[in-house]
Amino acid sequence: MNKKNRIYVRVAILGLLLVALVFALYSSFVKDPNAVKVGSTAPNFSLEQLNGPDMSLSDLKGKGVVLNFWGTWCEPCKAEMPALQQKYEALKDKGLVVVGVNIGEAPVTVEPFIKQLGVDFPILLDRNSQITKLYRIGPIPTTFFVSPDGKVEEIFIGQMNEAMIESKVAKILP
Repeated sequence: MNKKNRIYVRVAILGLLLVALVFALYSSFVKDPNAVKVGSTAPNFSLEQLNGPDMSLSDLKGKGVVLNFWGTWCEPCKAEMPALQQKYEALKDKGLVVVGVNIGEAPVTVEPFIKQLGVDFPILLDRNSQITKLYRIGPIPTTFFVSPDGKVEEIFIGQMNEAMIESKVAKILP
């Protein structure tokens, strides 16, 4: 290959890399129009419960719902579980339901994890990540705060502490 052809090939490769970079930046900054947003109605779903019958989000109408997406391998998820459990215990009689949606794991993995942490709020198993995809979950933990009328009041990505959970839950109690 002569020198002139090598320059054309290099320019073409650089052009392709530039197009890929622009596409990646555009994709990361332009919001997904189908993503669940604050103010929208939380999409209904039904999932297998770890130790109980299938549960649907619509079963929880009239309650404030904390919908927490997590995995056993996620250290921030593990760290926030006790605070979620504490809020659930303190406010379940006032109409709060905390629902943990485990992403892609089997009961044999989830059950010992939940027992070790002393969690007794409902744990749903999203084994095929269908609900994770429906809600467009990226990093975990991701938590949706859903009002009694089914509207998403807040979405929080990352680990929460007790004070953060308390202030967010106050907005969704019936």
